[in-house]
Amino acid sequence: MKYRDLIKEMTLEEKASLMSGKDFWTTQNIDRLGISSMFLADGPHGIRKQAIASDKLGLNAGIPATCFPTAATVANSWNVELGEKIGEYLGQEAVAQKVNVLLGPGVNMKRNPLCGRNFEYFSEDPYLAGKMAAGYIRGVQSHGISACVKHFAVNNQEERRMAIDTIVDERTLREIYLTAFEIAVQEGKTKTVMTSYNKLNGTYTNENMHLMQEILRKEWDFNGVVVTDWGGSNDRIAGLLAGNELEMPTTAGETDREIIQAIQTGKIKEEVLDECVDRLLELIFTTEEAYKKIHVDFDVDRHHRVAQKAAEESIVLLKNDGNILPLKFGKKVAVIGDFAKDARYQGAGSSIVNPTILDHTLNCFEESGIVSIGFEAGFERYGKKNAEKVKSACLLAEKADVVLLYIGLDEVTEAEGLDRQNMKIPENQIDLLDAVFSVNPNIVAILSCGSAVEMPWIGKVRGLVHGYLGGQAGARSILRVLSGDVNPSGKLAETFPLQYEDTPSLLHFSGKEVTVEYRESIFIGYRYYDTANVDVLFPFGFGLSYTTFEYSDIQIAKDGVTFKLTNSGRVAGMEIPQLYVRCKSDAIFRPNMELKGFVKIFINAGQTKTVTIPFDDKTFRYFNVITNQWEIEEAEYEIIIGASSADIRLTGILAVEGTGAPIPYNKIKLPSYYSGKVNNVDLEEFEYLLGDKVPISTWDRTQPLGYNDTIAQCQYAKGRIARLSYHTIVFAHWFLRKIGKRDTANLIMMSIYHMPFRGIARMTGGVVNMPMLDGILMIANGHFFKGLNHVIKERKKMRKYRKSIKTVEIGSRQRYE
Repeated sequence: MKYRDLIKEMTLEEKASLMSGKDFWTTQNIDRLGISSMFLADGPHGIRKQAIASDKLGLNAGIPATCFPTAATVANSWNVELGEKIGEYLGQEAVAQKVNVLLGPGVNMKRNPLCGRNFEYFSEDPYLAGKMAAGYIRGVQSHGISACVKHFAVNNQEERRMAIDTIVDERTLREIYLTAFEIAVQEGKTKTVMTSYNKLNGTYTNENMHLMQEILRKEWDFNGVVVTDWGGSNDRIAGLLAGNELEMPTTAGETDREIIQAIQTGKIKEEVLDECVDRLLELIFTTEEAYKKIHVDFDVDRHHRVAQKAAEESIVLLKNDGNILPLKFGKKVAVIGDFAKDARYQGAGSSIVNPTILDHTLNCFEESGIVSIGFEAGFERYGKKNAEKVKSACLLAEKADVVLLYIGLDEVTEAEGLDRQNMKIPENQIDLLDAVFSVNPNIVAILSCGSAVEMPWIGKVRGLVHGYLGGQAGARSILRVLSGDVNPSGKLAETFPLQYEDTPSLLHFSGKEVTVEYRESIFIGYRYYDTANVDVLFPFGFGLSYTTFEYSDIQIAKDGVTFKLTNSGRVAGMEIPQLYVRCKSDAIFRPNMELKGFVKIFINAGQTKTVTIPFDDKTFRYFNVITNQWEIEEAEYEIIIGASSADIRLTGILAVEGTGAPIPYNKIKLPSYYSGKVNNVDLEEFEYLLGDKVPISTWDRTQPLGYNDTIAQCQYAKGRIARLSYHTIVFAHWFLRKIGKRDTANLIMMSIYHMPFRGIARMTGGVVNMPMLDGILMIANGHFFKGLNHVIKERKKMRKYRKSIKTVEIGSRQRYE
């Protein structure tokens, strides 16, 4: 241990105190030993450090910071160097705001298009997500502070995220859901990892020895700090044994006492605590070094320009019939859509950034050179139909050569803590599109949202530009693409299915009660659509340009592939060649092909460049459940170079030597997986793949409610007060949505409805402790007076204890002074 001597000077109480927060955002300090508090701040795409009340959850506005495009947006750039540059600027701002740990990036897979937090994650592909995350992490940590990759792991739904049990087979876990974390740890060298709320195959991730010790610590050799998601600690001792150093937020000393008692009774050895303290001290001391250097406030304008550059590279041109784009000089343009007036530029939840500057479309036209003849909102932002607005929009559209129609999803549709109800654009926006099309068919749609949507209306637009959530400079960036000042170079980091019913996880998303089963296994995103021959709207890796590119002269060697890339068009542009690999053997079930490399290259018109994409340790591997390790199957592999997963330009064959591992599966027992048609796998086949029985997925309504049951389950509680509370919450949610307070309604669902009872203690900063929670559960289970008396008694005991502790602390300070 690096800090053995310092740890020897600590009392058991002091060591235990470091294992949980001091308040909502800072860690505990020990002044007498020179140990300072750390500040942890949300920040996947911008610093969210609230200006007041660090002891509160964080619903107040943050200190102004640059709002960069969200991860889902930047992933479309396929530019690792750009991700690293964004990370550098995020790190600089974090230092300026005295933030030690920046809570991001998020690398959870986009298993299903409806996950409410998809806007905050990179991709459906673990290789792309991992490479982008590693770039972010290197950039952030170049300033001496820590990034924090999250949410570890298999957190792919928001509904019931604090209680759901994810059932997934080991190979799928390794190949799909852990690979991005592996790259973030081993290549990004992240100093901090945040565990997810959910269970993994029956055990909370924060306590899961297989995940936390066998994989993270031993296999990946991670020596950094593990922090819980806020309120994500279940059993503090089990978490400590698994190697979780830091529980956030504070529990006002309650779990510290659990740790002390566990050591005093021999339940755990003090050496376990010492090792956790040592790793935490390393994080504290190394990150605070950043503040000993001379720093000035960051250059707001320069950071805004970087945010603009990031947005420009991430915009995806999806349709351009008749080369309607870029807009020809002198064309009269009608601007229609509420999102043109008030840009949709980020998601909702813990990642909300208070931007330093915010570009809006209507304020940026003059510099763009585009001639606007006027603006009409056209629709109500939150879905209400308004015939007058549609009529006004059509009157304007009739006078224009081209209509720029700004549509998308609103801020409360894509939000942390909630999953989307469908993949549709709101009906009132489609009604507007239909009406405008009837008077002017020259429509260019500008789409603003952080995830995939259905587009049955796509035949009515000639151009389609997807800006995703482009951050504070996104609106100006889109105009630069429309005008031709920027040649679009983004490509989709996720597949857009024709309809939601085509998704492989349709029947098993989201888990509504106890479990969610990942029956589709490794076949998510393009891995499924391509293997099962399901048509899609836009394939993975797709994106148009204002120029064209030709691929030629492929050369394959043992260590990589080389080819020539020519810009055969008339304007300079950037192209993203993608390396896919297909195993020619059918002994082990696999996707038709998998992404194993990519590069982004700028090429002038008429220029040819030689491109090399190297192979790495992940190019040919698969996870073998018999040997319990990564293996390589001896076979011929097709080396594929594509402009997207569906636009294959070059191919070749390479014979690869294998590791000689046994074939892990009986093909006869896994027909769905060997065909790739996994949208309706039966229970018996899934259990064979899993190697275990699938747990019961429904609540046991006969049992009393416990710590890990949610407030939603009060609907069948024995206590009338609990059932009344449930119906009150449901009514409040309905009423708030009815009167237009959808953000508040969402907050009720996220922070109350789906909250486990233990969250009442874990998220209230010590206002309610676990003994008081026992009383609350008695009330919920039908013992009102007994429970109420218990709550009152335990409340008095807690206040008396804290008063005695405060007296002791004052005495201790006086002695040291």
